[in-house]
Amino acid sequence: MSDQGRRKPGVLVGVSLAGSLLPGITLGAETPDVILSVLAATLVMAVLTQLIHIGPSGRVPLAPLAAFGLAGFVQDALIWWLLSWLGPKIGHLRIEGLDTILLAALITRATVLLLSQLAPPTTTETAED
Repeated sequence: MSDQGRRKPGVLVGVSLAGSLLPGITLGAETPDVILSVLAATLVMAVLTQLIHIGPSGRVPLAPLAAFGLAGFVQDALIWWLLSWLGPKIGHLRIEGLDTILLAALITRATVLLLSQLAPPTTTETAED
């Protein structure tokens, strides 16, 4: 599985977890609204994390992983901040407060890093002459 293929499920799981665990995030009143809000937030997060990727490619030792995690946390916090502004414009997504944004970024980055470390390593095949 490619590096991009490992990040997308992490973003989906992270957005879903943050939306369901944090009281400052309102995803909608009815089930279709909730699903559309999660998908819209996931789409924005996935597109922006693909465009501006900060993070390891594959499995890395703990020290560089911490540096990538901190930089990725800042990236995710900025994206959640953008979502707090875009949310009412694209659906029923409401994000209230800086503390909610920071916790959502922490949850999202943790799931992305966890799933990227749990995924099978990528193998590169070389052609032998």
